[in-house]
Amino acid sequence: MMSLPACPMCEMNDVLDHAERYECMTCGHEWPKDAKPEAQDAERVVKDAYGNVLADGDIVAMIKDIKLKGSSDVLKVGTKSKPIRLVDGDHEISCKMGGIAIGLKACFVKKVTA
Repeated sequence: MMSLPACPMCEMNDVLDHAERYECMTCGHEWPKDAKPEAQDAERVVKDAYGNVLADGDIVAMIKDIKLKGSSDVLKVGTKSKPIRLVDGDHEISCKMGGIAIGLKACFVKKVTA
């Protein structure tokens, strides 16, 4: 059985296999099956759940409740972060929320304007 690719937007593995395209069940992103992987030389662009480009120092807010692994704590909708830092890896955002240093996927946050 062929393994399905991870979503290029949120990097999650919950992917549906349609006739001519793939669809991510987590973020809803769709892409053609014959899509070429992006060149690794290109600068990485991190976007929030609504397509806004994120940069170091931005402030983000949660768009859904997320339970923290290994804890009984929950990050509630609307919880704002301290200024963020973009990092490499599957969790693109490193920040502090509610006094806890955490790593977040960009698909679960929205950029907050001052």
